[in-house]
This record gives sequence, structure tokens and C-alpha cells, in this order.
Amino acid sequence: MPGPSRADNRPPYSRIASHYRDLIRSGDLAPGDLLPSIKALATHWNVSTATADRAMKLLRDEQLVQGIPGVGTEVLERAIALTSGSERHDRSGKTQSSWGDGETSSGHTAGIVPAPTDVALALGVVPGDDVIRRSRVYRDSRGIVAHSTSWIPGNFAQILPELAQDKRLKGGLSLDLIARVTGRQAVRRETEEGARIATPQDLELLELEGNTVAAILVLTARFLDADDEVLEYGVDLGAPGRTRRTTSGGRA
Repeated sequence: MPGPSRADNRPPYSRIASHYRDLIRSGDLAPGDLLPSIKALATHWNVSTATADRAMKLLRDEQLVQGIPGVGTEVLERAIALTSGSERHDRSGKTQSSWGDGETSSGHTAGIVPAPTDVALALGVVPGDDVIRRSRVYRDSRGIVAHSTSWIPGNFAQILPELAQDKRLKGGLSLDLIARVTGRQAVRRETEEGARIATPQDLELLELEGNTVAAILVLTARFLDADDEVLEYGVDLGAPGRTRRTTSGGRA
């Protein structure tokens, strides 16, 4: 690896970012490759860890790499936005479709199953109680974007039997149908975002080889009505290489 050039008058973080940007764009660093750790970068380039981190942030902002907690900085093929369950719900309210640009969904499955412990906790029911599980896979031209699962209290199956049927819902998402038929609307949401190394079950859901080692994004959302009763708990597993970008702030 070449060292820093003393003839280059750019700030150190800019020189470091430029070096790896060139390697990525030339193909010398391929999608999925990991860049050196912040500590290793700081040592090699004779800069502080804050400067090395600033260089990586510049590449992250350009959507050339992504930082994976506990793993490192990974080269991306290209920036692909992963939509959260909350955002899909908002989109459905406007368009009656949860699809993003260029997306389709497939593999729609549904049924009534015993609530796993984590799902029961999220829904506020007893583990083993009947709950509705709906799942589907979102795809674009590159392949799978995410595997999405909706967990719904089992009592809704009596009012809306289509929620437990293996087919894509018509007229919006499950929350849209629940609001239309019962009048109970989601007025509050609780969301979490995290990352983990894909488990064997994750790999199966994302249609990846069983020996694949990859980091994935996990987005969860609980939707609650005006009485703080949970209407749905959603879990989205982002395929490797999919990224998240959110924007906040701005002038009033």
C-alpha cells in the first residue's frame, strides 16, 4: 500500500479518502472487500484516529463504503437504499403499494403460528399465543432487497381472514386494512435499526448459500394505536450490501 505523498497539499483525511476512492473505482477494491481498521489506517498514514475516521466518513457519505459494527468498513457495489417498515407503511398510505422504485415483491406467505418469545414480547401477548405471520421478499434488478415479516395479533384473523392467507393483500398493507375495517389506526411507531452477522435462518430467508458470512441490516418497527395497543410488529432483513440513508433537520 502506498504511503502519503508529502507533495500533496490536500488535508490528510482528503488524501486518504482519495486513495481508497481510486482503488474502489479502479476495481482494485471489490464490493465486499474490507478496508483497514481505523487504527491501522491511522498508523499507516501517520495521522490521528479521528482523521482516519473522517476519511472513512467521507467515503460513507459518498456511498462507496459502509461501516458495519463489529466487522469494519466494507466496499459497496453501489448505493442501494433499504426502506424500513415504517417508510413502506407511509408509502402505502399514499400509493397503496409498499414497493420502492424498481421493486417488486414475491413469495407472499401467511398463516397463524404460535408466537415466538421475542415476537410475543413485541406484541404484548403470551409466548405460544396464536399470531398472524405474513412474509414477503422485496426485489429489484440486483436481486433481493429485503425479507420482510409482519407479526399481527391473532384476533385480527377473525375480522380480516385475508391477513392469514397466502397472497398479496389488495388495497394496501395489513395496517391499512385494519384501519379501514376496525377504525383502529397506527398513531405511534417505535423503530430500531441494527446490524448483525447473518444467522443460518437469515441466509435461508435471503436465499443465500448456507456458508455465506455477511453482515445484514435489521430494521424493526412496532405500530401502536391510540390506546397503546400493538397492531403490528415488523421485521425487515436487508440483504448484504444494502444501505440505509436518513435525512433530518433543516430550517423551519
